[in-house]
Amino acid sequence: MNDMVSVIMPSYNTANYISQTIESVLAQTYTNWELIIVDDCSTDRTDEIVKPYLNDSRIVYIKNDKNSGAA
Repeated sequence: MNDMVSVIMPSYNTANYISQTIESVLAQTYTNWELIIVDDCSTDRTDEIVKPYLNDSRIVYIKNDKNSGAA
């Protein structure tokens, strides 16, 4: 049995790097995972860059209503 692995990625103004990070998760040979991206009120283009990846049902994007910090 393959156990589900949850990858939780905090994000704040990561537009320059987030696609590389998501691609790294997608490139893993283990496929039973979910990627939860928690955006802490980014003011850059992070949500625009993440949007095309949301076609993969394993990727979830949550954008906080107010800046709360990574934890």
